[in-house]
Amino acid sequence: MNGLAVLIPVALGLGLLGLLTFFWALKRGQFEDLDGAAARILIDDEEDRAA
Repeated sequence: MNGLAVLIPVALGLGLLGLLTFFWALKRGQFEDLDGAAARILIDDEEDRAA
């Protein structure tokens, strides 16, 4: 029973930390252009490799 008294607040604290981190990333615009990031990997930059 003593273990639960420690683990439950720790689990709730980590969950809250994850939720706050998600909202922070959302506010900073990390999820704005998901399609552009997926398409950039397909672009072949030949001029960068020629040097």
